[in-house]
Amino acid sequence: MKNKSIIIILLFFISCGNEKIVQLPEIEHSDISEVNDISAAYIFYDETQTDSVELNRKNLISTTNWLVNVDKRLTLKQAIPQIILLQDKRRNAQMHKNENAKNYYTCNNTSKKTLGFIDFTEVVYHEDSSESYISNIPEIKNAANIKSMSFNLDGTISIIDTNTEPFISTSSKNKLINDLKKGDTIKGTFLLNFNKNLSFQDYISYKSMLSTVNFKHLNISNQEFLHN
Repeated sequence: MKNKSIIIILLFFISCGNEKIVQLPEIEHSDISEVNDISAAYIFYDETQTDSVELNRKNLISTTNWLVNVDKRLTLKQAIPQIILLQDKRRNAQMHKNENAKNYYTCNNTSKKTLGFIDFTEVVYHEDSSESYISNIPEIKNAANIKSMSFNLDGTISIIDTNTEPFISTSSKNKLINDLKKGDTIKGTFLLNFNKNLSFQDYISYKSMLSTVNFKHLNISNQEFLHN
């Protein structure tokens, strides 16, 4: 799989006749190291125009698993709208649809020096904070013990419990796993809120880290939100 992915990327750049490079996000852990039956999309960062973002989805085949290659330098504000477009294309497909096909982010797994993949097929992105949506999403509105985890631009992580009196605790990337394990005592659901100006690298780092936690009582919602 590793060699196949590299060949696809090289062919894409050669066929365009120019040097467009995607700097893949780096992770230290990935449960998925191989994906078969694939086609690829690319979301480019233009370093000469920092607000510019380009999506190339010409090579996507609806019945395959999709590898979405997002440049790690893009902000979530830039990348997420393009990712939503891809998700809509998959979900709204009428013909040649494969219900078992999945969407993956492609990453560089630095611990194994191979490619790693993060499945985001079921993630539903919202371009605003969870406070704006919580009453409109039945699975969240009716859930007990809702907590919000906000990943902030300064590196802090705010964990907000609003079930009784609003309570806010602050964590950090180094402490987050331990803090979550300490709080894993009763059933509940975490909503993830990410600052819009976080880099895609930061986002993937947090997602990879959270995937290593084996909760006994808590779970993480597939609904994800952006905040200012």
